[in-house]
Amino acid sequence: MIDLAAAYEAFGASVDGTVGLEEEFAICDPQTLELVPRFEELRDAADGALAESISGELIRSEIEIRSGRGETLADALALQAGHRRALFALAAQCGVRLGATGTHAVSDYREQAFIDTEHYRRVADGLQWVAKRNNTFSLHVHVGVQGADRAIAVCDRLRPVLPTLLALSASSPFYDGMNSGLSSARTQMFTKTFPRCGVPDHYGDWQAYSDYIDLLIRTRSIVEYTQVWWSVRPHFGFGTVEVRICDAQPTAGESDALASLITACVLQAAADVDAGVPYEAVPGRLVEENMWRALRNGMDGKLLDLARFVEVDARASVEELLVWTAPAREAHALGEPALRERNSTQRQRALIAEGLSPRDVYAQTVQETEATYAQEVPAA
Repeated sequence: MIDLAAAYEAFGASVDGTVGLEEEFAICDPQTLELVPRFEELRDAADGALAESISGELIRSEIEIRSGRGETLADALALQAGHRRALFALAAQCGVRLGATGTHAVSDYREQAFIDTEHYRRVADGLQWVAKRNNTFSLHVHVGVQGADRAIAVCDRLRPVLPTLLALSASSPFYDGMNSGLSSARTQMFTKTFPRCGVPDHYGDWQAYSDYIDLLIRTRSIVEYTQVWWSVRPHFGFGTVEVRICDAQPTAGESDALASLITACVLQAAADVDAGVPYEAVPGRLVEENMWRALRNGMDGKLLDLARFVEVDARASVEELLVWTAPAREAHALGEPALRERNSTQRQRALIAEGLSPRDVYAQTVQETEATYAQEVPAA
Protein backbone atom coordinates (compact mmCIF):
# COMPACT_ATOMS: atom_id res chain seq x y z
CA MET A 1 0.00 0.00 0.00
CA ILE A 2 3.03 2.29 0.29
CA ASP A 3 4.96 2.91 -2.93
CA LEU A 4 8.16 4.80 -2.11
CA ALA A 5 9.17 5.08 -5.76
CA ALA A 6 5.81 6.67 -6.62
CA ALA A 7 6.17 9.06 -3.69
CA TYR A 8 9.57 10.14 -4.97
CA GLU A 9 8.06 10.77 -8.38
CA ALA A 10 5.19 12.76 -6.84
CA PHE A 11 7.69 15.22 -5.38
CA GLY A 12 9.53 15.37 -8.67
CA ALA A 13 6.31 16.46 -10.35
CA SER A 14 5.25 18.84 -7.57
CA VAL A 15 5.11 22.62 -7.95
CA ASP A 16 6.36 25.03 -5.30
CA GLY A 17 3.66 27.06 -3.61
CA THR A 18 0.52 25.09 -4.37
CA VAL A 19 -1.63 25.00 -1.23
CA GLY A 20 -4.26 22.68 0.22
CA LEU A 21 -6.22 23.21 3.43
CA GLU A 22 -7.93 20.72 5.74
CA GLU A 23 -10.23 21.91 8.54
CA GLU A 24 -11.90 19.65 11.10
CA PHE A 25 -15.16 20.49 12.89
CA ALA A 26 -17.09 19.02 15.81
CA ILE A 27 -20.69 18.05 15.00
CA CYS A 28 -22.88 19.27 17.85
CA ASP A 29 -26.45 18.98 19.06
CA PRO A 30 -28.16 22.34 18.37
CA GLN A 31 -29.42 22.75 21.95
CA THR A 32 -26.89 21.08 24.25
CA LEU A 33 -23.84 21.44 21.95
CA GLU A 34 -22.80 17.91 22.96
CA LEU A 35 -21.12 15.86 20.23
CA VAL A 36 -23.56 13.88 18.08
CA PRO A 37 -22.74 11.08 15.56
CA ARG A 38 -24.17 12.67 12.42
CA PHE A 39 -21.22 12.54 10.00
CA GLU A 40 -22.75 10.04 7.61
CA GLU A 41 -25.97 12.05 7.40
CA LEU A 42 -24.09 15.21 6.50
CA ARG A 43 -21.86 13.39 4.00
CA ASP A 44 -24.80 11.73 2.27
CA ALA A 45 -26.79 14.98 2.09
CA ALA A 46 -23.95 16.95 0.51
CA ASP A 47 -23.75 17.51 -3.22
CA GLY A 48 -21.60 19.31 -5.77
CA ALA A 49 -18.21 20.63 -4.72
CA LEU A 50 -18.99 20.13 -1.03
CA ALA A 51 -19.53 16.41 -1.53
CA GLU A 52 -16.04 16.17 -3.03
CA SER A 53 -14.59 18.23 -0.19
CA ILE A 54 -16.03 16.33 2.78
CA SER A 55 -13.94 13.69 4.49
CA GLY A 56 -14.49 11.59 7.58
CA GLU A 57 -12.22 11.51 10.58
CA LEU A 58 -11.80 9.15 13.52
CA ILE A 59 -15.19 9.68 15.17
CA ARG A 60 -18.69 9.98 13.73
CA SER A 61 -19.18 13.32 15.49
CA GLU A 62 -16.44 14.99 13.41
CA ILE A 63 -16.34 16.23 9.83
CA GLU A 64 -13.52 17.59 7.69
CA ILE A 65 -13.56 19.77 4.61
CA ARG A 66 -10.64 19.95 2.20
CA SER A 67 -9.99 22.81 -0.18
CA GLY A 68 -8.39 20.69 -2.85
CA ARG A 69 -5.32 21.97 -4.66
CA GLY A 70 -5.00 25.70 -5.05
CA GLU A 71 -2.30 26.99 -7.36
CA THR A 72 -1.66 29.69 -4.75
CA LEU A 73 -2.71 30.35 -1.17
CA ALA A 74 -5.36 32.78 -2.43
CA ASP A 75 -6.80 30.07 -4.67
CA ALA A 76 -6.95 27.57 -1.80
CA LEU A 77 -8.58 30.09 0.53
CA ALA A 78 -11.20 30.93 -2.09
CA LEU A 79 -11.99 27.26 -2.63
CA GLN A 80 -12.22 26.63 1.10
CA ALA A 81 -14.46 29.67 1.63
CA GLY A 82 -17.01 28.14 -0.71
CA HIS A 83 -16.82 24.78 1.04
CA ARG A 84 -17.25 26.46 4.44
CA ARG A 85 -20.37 28.31 3.39
CA ALA A 86 -21.85 25.17 1.88
CA LEU A 87 -21.01 23.04 4.92
CA PHE A 88 -22.54 25.45 7.42
CA ALA A 89 -25.66 25.80 5.29
CA LEU A 90 -25.92 22.00 5.17
CA ALA A 91 -25.42 21.75 8.94
CA ALA A 92 -28.28 24.19 9.52
CA GLN A 93 -30.46 22.25 7.10
CA CYS A 94 -29.71 19.00 8.96
CA GLY A 95 -30.27 20.53 12.40
CA VAL A 96 -26.75 20.40 13.79
CA ARG A 97 -24.16 23.01 14.76
CA LEU A 98 -20.42 22.97 14.18
CA GLY A 99 -17.59 23.79 16.57
CA ALA A 100 -13.94 24.48 15.79
CA THR A 101 -11.67 24.26 18.81
CA GLY A 102 -8.87 21.74 19.32
CA THR A 103 -11.02 19.72 21.74
CA HIS A 104 -14.69 19.61 22.64
CA ALA A 105 -15.01 21.23 26.04
CA VAL A 106 -17.45 18.85 27.73
CA SER A 107 -18.46 15.76 25.72
CA ASP A 108 -17.43 12.36 27.08
CA TYR A 109 -14.94 10.61 24.80
CA ARG A 110 -16.30 7.22 25.91
CA GLU A 111 -19.60 7.96 24.18
CA GLN A 112 -18.10 8.73 20.75
CA ALA A 113 -18.39 6.04 18.08
CA PHE A 114 -15.64 5.40 15.55
CA ILE A 115 -16.28 6.02 11.88
CA ASP A 116 -16.64 2.82 9.86
CA THR A 117 -13.86 2.88 7.25
CA GLU A 118 -11.02 0.46 6.64
CA HIS A 119 -8.41 3.02 7.68
CA TYR A 120 -10.10 4.01 10.92
CA ARG A 121 -11.01 0.42 11.80
CA ARG A 122 -7.29 -0.24 11.54
CA VAL A 123 -6.51 2.78 13.72
CA ALA A 124 -9.07 1.81 16.35
CA ASP A 125 -7.95 -1.82 16.44
CA GLY A 126 -4.25 -0.97 16.52
CA LEU A 127 -4.31 1.87 19.03
CA GLN A 128 -7.22 0.82 21.26
CA TRP A 129 -7.68 3.26 24.20
CA VAL A 130 -5.29 5.75 22.58
CA ALA A 131 -7.63 6.05 19.61
CA LYS A 132 -10.76 6.09 21.79
CA ARG A 133 -9.36 8.93 23.89
CA ASN A 134 -8.49 11.05 20.89
CA ASN A 135 -11.46 13.36 20.31
CA THR A 136 -9.49 16.24 18.78
CA PHE A 137 -9.84 18.74 15.93
CA SER A 138 -7.13 20.44 13.92
CA LEU A 139 -6.03 22.51 10.95
CA HIS A 140 -3.65 20.99 8.39
CA VAL A 141 -1.88 22.96 5.66
CA HIS A 142 -0.25 21.38 2.59
CA VAL A 143 2.31 23.34 0.56
CA GLY A 144 3.80 22.05 -2.67
CA VAL A 145 7.58 21.51 -2.63
CA GLN A 146 9.33 20.27 -5.75
CA GLY A 147 11.91 17.52 -5.20
CA ALA A 148 11.95 14.77 -2.57
CA ASP A 149 15.33 15.68 -1.02
CA ARG A 150 14.25 19.29 -0.89
CA ALA A 151 10.97 18.38 0.83
CA ILE A 152 12.84 16.48 3.54
CA ALA A 153 15.21 19.41 4.02
CA VAL A 154 12.20 21.71 4.42
CA CYS A 155 10.66 19.40 7.03
CA ASP A 156 13.97 19.37 8.89
CA ARG A 157 14.12 23.16 8.99
CA LEU A 158 10.52 23.43 10.18
CA ARG A 159 11.03 21.25 13.27
CA PRO A 160 12.02 24.16 15.58
CA VAL A 161 9.22 26.32 14.14
CA LEU A 162 6.47 23.93 15.24
CA PRO A 163 6.21 25.10 18.89
CA THR A 164 5.69 28.72 17.85
CA LEU A 165 2.91 27.74 15.45
CA LEU A 166 1.36 25.63 18.19
CA ALA A 167 1.45 28.45 20.74
CA LEU A 168 -0.16 30.79 18.24
CA SER A 169 -2.90 28.33 17.29
CA ALA A 170 -3.81 27.03 20.77
CA SER A 171 -7.59 26.80 21.19
CA SER A 172 -8.15 23.85 23.53
CA PRO A 173 -7.85 24.64 27.25
CA PHE A 174 -10.70 22.24 28.12
CA TYR A 175 -10.96 18.46 28.09
CA ASP A 176 -13.62 16.21 29.65
CA GLY A 177 -15.43 19.23 31.07
CA MET A 178 -12.37 20.40 32.95
CA ASN A 179 -10.10 23.40 32.64
CA SER A 180 -6.93 21.44 31.85
CA GLY A 181 -4.56 24.28 32.70
CA LEU A 182 -3.05 23.70 29.24
CA SER A 183 -3.23 26.00 26.25
CA SER A 184 -3.57 23.03 23.89
CA ALA A 185 -5.02 19.95 25.56
CA ARG A 186 -5.37 18.56 22.03
CA THR A 187 -1.61 18.46 21.60
CA GLN A 188 -1.06 16.66 24.89
CA MET A 189 -3.78 14.16 24.08
CA PHE A 190 -2.85 13.51 20.45
CA THR A 191 0.85 14.08 19.89
CA LYS A 192 1.94 12.61 23.22
CA THR A 193 -0.05 9.39 22.93
CA PHE A 194 -0.14 8.45 19.23
CA PRO A 195 2.90 6.61 17.87
CA ARG A 196 5.07 8.26 15.22
CA CYS A 197 3.58 11.61 16.17
CA GLY A 198 4.79 15.05 17.26
CA VAL A 199 8.25 16.31 16.35
CA PRO A 200 10.01 14.06 13.82
CA ASP A 201 13.72 13.32 13.73
CA HIS A 202 16.05 15.27 11.49
CA TYR A 203 16.55 13.07 8.42
CA GLY A 204 18.75 15.09 6.08
CA ASP A 205 17.61 13.58 2.78
CA TRP A 206 15.03 11.42 1.08
CA GLN A 207 17.13 8.26 1.34
CA ALA A 208 17.28 8.43 5.12
CA TYR A 209 13.55 9.13 5.39
CA SER A 210 12.57 6.42 2.92
CA ASP A 211 14.84 3.95 4.78
CA TYR A 212 12.89 4.75 7.94
CA ILE A 213 9.54 4.24 6.22
CA ASP A 214 10.83 1.02 4.63
CA LEU A 215 11.78 -0.25 8.08
CA LEU A 216 8.28 0.44 9.35
CA ILE A 217 6.82 -1.42 6.37
CA ARG A 218 9.15 -4.44 6.65
CA THR A 219 8.49 -4.79 10.38
CA ARG A 220 4.72 -4.48 9.87
CA SER A 221 4.66 -1.38 12.06
CA ILE A 222 2.54 0.37 9.41
CA VAL A 223 0.63 -0.70 6.33
CA GLU A 224 -0.31 2.77 5.05
CA TYR A 225 1.52 6.07 5.13
CA THR A 226 -1.26 7.84 7.04
CA GLN A 227 -0.14 5.82 10.09
CA VAL A 228 2.81 8.22 10.27
CA TRP A 229 1.33 11.14 12.21
CA TRP A 230 4.29 13.52 12.52
CA SER A 231 3.41 17.19 13.08
CA VAL A 232 5.27 18.01 9.87
CA ARG A 233 5.66 15.38 7.19
CA PRO A 234 6.18 14.93 3.45
CA HIS A 235 2.85 13.82 2.00
CA PHE A 236 3.51 10.95 -0.39
CA GLY A 237 0.34 11.31 -2.43
CA PHE A 238 0.32 15.06 -2.98
CA GLY A 239 4.01 15.96 -3.18
CA THR A 240 3.53 18.48 -0.39
CA VAL A 241 4.99 19.34 2.97
CA GLU A 242 2.08 18.99 5.39
CA VAL A 243 2.09 20.98 8.64
CA ARG A 244 -0.23 19.35 11.18
CA ILE A 245 0.64 21.04 14.47
CA CYS A 246 -2.24 23.53 14.81
CA ASP A 247 -5.45 23.32 16.83
CA ALA A 248 -8.66 23.93 14.90
CA GLN A 249 -9.52 27.63 14.83
CA PRO A 250 -12.80 29.08 16.14
CA THR A 251 -12.84 31.83 13.51
CA ALA A 252 -12.28 31.72 9.78
CA GLY A 253 -9.94 34.70 9.97
CA GLU A 254 -7.64 32.95 12.41
CA SER A 255 -7.58 29.81 10.27
CA ASP A 256 -6.73 31.88 7.19
CA ALA A 257 -3.98 33.76 9.04
CA LEU A 258 -2.36 30.54 10.23
CA ALA A 259 -2.59 29.05 6.74
CA SER A 260 -0.85 32.14 5.39
CA LEU A 261 1.93 32.02 7.98
CA ILE A 262 2.48 28.28 7.53
CA THR A 263 2.64 28.65 3.75
CA ALA A 264 5.24 31.38 4.20
CA CYS A 265 7.27 29.20 6.58
CA VAL A 266 7.37 26.30 4.11
CA LEU A 267 8.31 28.52 1.18
CA GLN A 268 10.94 30.40 3.18
CA ALA A 269 12.49 27.12 4.32
CA ALA A 270 12.59 25.98 0.68
CA ALA A 271 14.21 29.26 -0.35
CA ASP A 272 16.81 28.86 2.41
CA VAL A 273 17.59 25.34 1.20
CA ASP A 274 18.07 26.62 -2.34
CA ALA A 275 20.30 29.48 -1.17
CA GLY A 276 22.44 27.20 0.97
CA VAL A 277 21.61 29.09 4.17
CA PRO A 278 23.50 27.25 6.93
CA TYR A 279 21.34 25.08 9.16
CA GLU A 280 22.35 22.95 12.12
CA ALA A 281 19.96 20.21 13.21
CA VAL A 282 18.30 21.13 16.50
CA PRO A 283 18.26 18.26 19.04
CA GLY A 284 14.82 16.81 19.49
CA ARG A 285 14.97 17.30 23.25
CA LEU A 286 15.18 21.07 22.76
CA VAL A 287 12.31 21.21 20.30
CA GLU A 288 10.29 19.07 22.71
CA GLU A 289 11.05 21.48 25.56
CA ASN A 290 9.51 24.23 23.47
CA MET A 291 6.59 21.97 22.54
CA TRP A 292 5.82 21.53 26.22
CA ARG A 293 6.07 25.26 26.86
CA ALA A 294 3.78 25.97 23.90
CA LEU A 295 1.08 23.46 24.85
CA ARG A 296 1.22 24.45 28.52
CA ASN A 297 1.29 28.27 28.42
CA GLY A 298 0.86 29.14 24.74
CA MET A 299 1.01 32.83 23.95
CA ASP A 300 1.03 33.72 27.65
CA GLY A 301 4.35 31.98 28.20
CA LYS A 302 7.95 31.93 27.08
CA LEU A 303 9.81 29.77 24.59
CA LEU A 304 13.49 29.00 24.29
CA ASP A 305 15.42 30.91 21.65
CA LEU A 306 17.37 27.91 20.34
CA ALA A 307 20.03 30.08 18.72
CA ARG A 308 20.87 32.13 21.82
CA PHE A 309 19.69 29.64 24.48
CA VAL A 310 17.64 32.20 26.39
CA GLU A 311 13.94 32.56 27.17
CA VAL A 312 11.84 34.86 25.00
CA ASP A 313 8.17 35.77 25.11
CA ALA A 314 6.06 33.65 22.79
CA ARG A 315 4.99 36.87 21.09
CA ALA A 316 8.64 37.65 20.30
CA SER A 317 9.00 34.19 18.76
CA VAL A 318 6.05 34.93 16.48
CA GLU A 319 7.64 38.25 15.49
CA GLU A 320 10.83 36.40 14.60
CA LEU A 321 8.81 34.12 12.31
CA LEU A 322 7.33 37.15 10.59
CA VAL A 323 10.79 38.64 10.05
CA TRP A 324 12.21 35.34 8.79
CA THR A 325 9.35 34.75 6.35
CA ALA A 326 9.20 38.30 4.97
CA PRO A 327 11.14 37.47 1.78
CA ALA A 328 8.89 34.49 0.96
CA ARG A 329 5.77 36.49 1.69
CA GLU A 330 6.94 39.20 -0.70
CA ALA A 331 8.05 36.77 -3.39
CA HIS A 332 4.75 34.89 -3.33
CA ALA A 333 2.46 37.87 -2.66
CA LEU A 334 1.21 36.38 0.60
CA GLY A 335 1.01 39.60 2.58
CA GLU A 336 1.28 39.76 6.35
CA PRO A 337 -1.03 37.32 8.17
CA ALA A 338 -3.83 39.04 10.08
CA LEU A 339 -3.00 37.65 13.51
CA ARG A 340 -5.28 38.55 16.39
CA GLU A 341 -4.05 40.21 19.57
CA ARG A 342 -5.23 37.24 21.66
CA ASN A 343 -5.62 33.68 20.44
CA SER A 344 -8.59 31.48 21.28
CA THR A 345 -7.19 29.95 24.46
CA GLN A 346 -6.45 33.42 25.81
CA ARG A 347 -9.98 34.56 25.03
CA GLN A 348 -11.47 31.43 26.57
CA ARG A 349 -9.40 31.84 29.73
CA ALA A 350 -10.63 35.41 30.07
CA LEU A 351 -14.22 34.12 29.99
CA ILE A 352 -13.42 31.52 32.65
CA ALA A 353 -11.97 34.32 34.79
CA GLU A 354 -15.30 36.12 34.45
CA GLY A 355 -17.03 33.08 35.95
CA LEU A 356 -18.32 31.25 32.88
CA SER A 357 -18.38 27.45 32.86
CA PRO A 358 -16.53 25.40 30.22
CA ARG A 359 -19.89 24.63 28.61
CA ASP A 360 -20.78 28.33 28.40
CA VAL A 361 -17.34 29.19 27.02
CA TYR A 362 -17.69 26.50 24.36
CA ALA A 363 -21.07 27.94 23.40
CA GLN A 364 -19.40 31.29 22.76
CA THR A 365 -16.73 29.70 20.57
CA VAL A 366 -19.44 27.98 18.51
CA GLN A 367 -21.09 31.35 17.99
CA GLU A 368 -17.74 32.75 16.77
CA THR A 369 -17.39 29.83 14.40
CA GLU A 370 -20.86 30.17 12.93
CA ALA A 371 -20.52 33.93 12.54
CA THR A 372 -17.26 33.71 10.58
CA TYR A 373 -17.06 30.39 8.73
CA ALA A 374 -20.67 30.45 7.55
CA GLN A 375 -20.52 33.97 6.16
CA GLU A 376 -16.78 34.52 5.82
CA VAL A 377 -16.97 37.66 7.95
CA PRO A 378 -13.76 38.33 9.92
CA ALA A 379 -14.19 38.29 13.70
CA ALA A 380 -13.83 41.65 15.44
